[in-house]
Amino acid sequence: MNISYAFKNFDPSDHLKEYAASRFEKMGKFIGDTIETDLQINLSVEKFRHQAEVILNADDLHISAYEESEDMYSTIDLVLDKLEVQLKRMRERHKERRHGGTPRSARMDVISFSQDKAERSPIIKESDMFEPKPMSVDEAAMQLEALKHEFMVFRDADSGRVNVLYRTKTGDFGLIDPGN
Repeated sequence: MNISYAFKNFDPSDHLKEYAASRFEKMGKFIGDTIETDLQINLSVEKFRHQAEVILNADDLHISAYEESEDMYSTIDLVLDKLEVQLKRMRERHKERRHGGTPRSARMDVISFSQDKAERSPIIKESDMFEPKPMSVDEAAMQLEALKHEFMVFRDADSGRVNVLYRTKTGDFGLIDPGN
């Protein structure tokens, strides 16, 4: 991450530069270390207001934030918080686009039928929310074999789609993959 500073109406201190650099370095976890990132930090003082404006440029990412307070260190912290919120929001949007907006969790219902022979109607006995774990089909088959269940719902690690692996009457496995 390339960090450049601009100071207006006050003398910069090395401690302030080190503080800002150490605080903004942790944004690398949101961006990634392999992406070339430029960070412009503009700090200024006008009367009793300490102002900070930060502009972040990466490959296809351009984010800026502005904050002011009565202390330069707290101003840096406040503007960092704003940038982190924006980066988290953008990362979530990117994840949703990448996964096609598929839900991250699924609902599982256990359904039984009423005992009345004349009118069989389904009754939901229990309901549960769960998040399918990403794994390969081979891993799912090994887990299904080990657990002795009839089926397993999982997220395919390659495609990101929710799949169902089930045990057939012959003891083999069947796979339901919704496709595109």
